[in-house]
Amino acid sequence: MSTIRRDEERGVHALYRDHHGWLQSWLRKKLGNSSDAADLAHDTFLRILSAWGSHDERELREPRAYVTTVAGRVLINHYRRLSLERAYLAALAAMPQALSPSAEDRAIVLETLHEIDAMLERMSPSTRTAFLLARLNGLSHAEIAERLLVSVRTVKRYLVAAYEECILLTL
Repeated sequence: MSTIRRDEERGVHALYRDHHGWLQSWLRKKLGNSSDAADLAHDTFLRILSAWGSHDERELREPRAYVTTVAGRVLINHYRRLSLERAYLAALAAMPQALSPSAEDRAIVLETLHEIDAMLERMSPSTRTAFLLARLNGLSHAEIAERLLVSVRTVKRYLVAAYEECILLTL
């Protein structure tokens, strides 16, 4: 193993050792329960580990601020996921019992909704808006261009980018 790789591992380990307990306590206060706090602390350090090396963490001047920023993003994703689940469960509750999907089908639909939500979040705001106006509202390219105050050609670029994200989701 190279010296650089060992240095990176020591850096991640030190960050985890020095801040994991504090982070879990911080998340517990935000969430109100230890179980979710432990899960999100774990997710935070997984995200940090996957990004480690994309910038020089040896120069990390404010490690707690860095950990808090990453944890804040993980927390936002957690709340978005909960919101999406609540909306889906509310729609199911309004559905006649005879048409209600099985538990397995509900789980599959919920996972698909999370994947679609993540895909939409990866898009730029303009691309996402153009895509949703086209797919959900059925607007033409010209109508979207008028609403977004851009050219039809730009709308086409937005939609190509959106469809590329859709294709990546299916791979």
